[in-house]
Amino acid sequence: MQSRIQQNTIGAALARSASKNADRLALAFNDRQWHYDELNRAVNRVANRLLAHGLKPGDRLAVYGKNSDAYVIAWLAATRAGLVHVPINFALSSEELSYILEQSGASGLLSDNSLADKVDAACRSVNLTLSGTLHAQESEGFDVLQIALAEGDDDEPEIELDGQSLAQLLYTSGTTAAPKAAMMTHQALLAEYMACMVALDIKDDEPMLAALPLYHSAQMHVFLMPALLLGAPLHLREAPTPDDCLAQIERHGIVSFFAPPTVWISLLRHPDFDRHDLSRLKKAYYGASIMPVPVLEELRQRIPGVGLYNCYGQSEIAPLATVLRPEEHDDRPSSAGRPILTVETRIVDAEMNDVPAGEHGEIVHRSPQLLTGYWDKPEMTEESFIGGWFHSGDVGYVDEAGYLYVVDRIKDVINTGGIVVASREVEEALFQHPAVSEVAVIGLPDDKWIEAITAVVVLKEGEEVSEAALIEHAKGLMAHYKVPKQVHFADALPKSTAGKILKRHLRKELHA
Repeated sequence: MQSRIQQNTIGAALARSASKNADRLALAFNDRQWHYDELNRAVNRVANRLLAHGLKPGDRLAVYGKNSDAYVIAWLAATRAGLVHVPINFALSSEELSYILEQSGASGLLSDNSLADKVDAACRSVNLTLSGTLHAQESEGFDVLQIALAEGDDDEPEIELDGQSLAQLLYTSGTTAAPKAAMMTHQALLAEYMACMVALDIKDDEPMLAALPLYHSAQMHVFLMPALLLGAPLHLREAPTPDDCLAQIERHGIVSFFAPPTVWISLLRHPDFDRHDLSRLKKAYYGASIMPVPVLEELRQRIPGVGLYNCYGQSEIAPLATVLRPEEHDDRPSSAGRPILTVETRIVDAEMNDVPAGEHGEIVHRSPQLLTGYWDKPEMTEESFIGGWFHSGDVGYVDEAGYLYVVDRIKDVINTGGIVVASREVEEALFQHPAVSEVAVIGLPDDKWIEAITAVVVLKEGEEVSEAALIEHAKGLMAHYKVPKQVHFADALPKSTAGKILKRHLRKELHA
């Protein structure tokens, strides 16, 4: 078998980092600290136990929980055991969880104790080889943290694995109700990690704060993993609450921090913002949705010397595609920057011809860090790679200097607080209410959410239902962030002569 140190795998890369940085702090979470050698050995212990419990290389291991050191160890152990990690948003309902478990063909599930009720409901129709917890205080079953902390087999598993092996199924919302899973290989993710180190100036001696959800590819693959492979100290938090983030930045001398615009805005609006010493913060990363230019200017004024990095991409490209660096913000504050070193980006028309600078077209990419396809969806995979380039589904343009500007989504998806939600999924939930005849869901500009999910509903003749009742109905069917912030009622929806609902008319009318 090929020596692990020569393999192009995430596990081998972590082993190299642990060997070079053995006694340095790798990960801190609450009152626990893991140095690189300790973390590497804990990963081996959990990987060996996963295999001993009947999971085999190539099996899918779903993980359903909030941020913790155990979550990180479970991810790394899955990659080292040759399993395919399936991260699941902890806000999803039991029905949504069940769909992902079934669609991915998961053999194992690791989850937080706090989510036990939803796990029990979701697993009634799913046969699992292993069901365990991430960090239970007391557990007689499989618990990641207890295994990581206990004595056990900490030798690397002897398995056949290479860079082309799948490392993760990353579920992403589309325009259909059912999410799709991007198949990410070890070598694709590693290519992206190396490019992130360069484009984002990640350094091994700079403390990084990681507070955004790890089920989301940006926090995991753009920041946490590149930092770990370099040997940097990471301070992990369960959630990006403003008071905690400000305290962590001051207490640990945090140099770099990533957050979507909604979180940066919440920090700026916190009453204690100016009471904290944030002088060590030199790298402020943002992405997932458009950052208002006035907020960018406020950040630079209130944190003197901070460098701003705009990160654009999507899950299918691991997920970073372009970066606008600090020195580029003065001239082009609304740009998404230029492609990172592993990505080629074009703006094309419907026939795949390049469009002139300044003209709108679809953003397409070519890169070694792209997905290999969508899990069990060959037709969708073929459609996404028409012409040999990955079709992002985003509309954009480039200026004369090659800087990218993202204009809109081609498909009707909504960025709410940095999370992509399919409008059709929300529509189908509202359609389940017996009083609803027609519905269109759109995103409207919002100071807090960037885009607020808004529903326009036509009721069946003779039926009556309130806005509050429809919102409550939606809450029972989907994750909280997908629920409409407001519902408007109309006698009819604007349509084309072909019967297509004209959502652009609704946006114009309601935003007027």
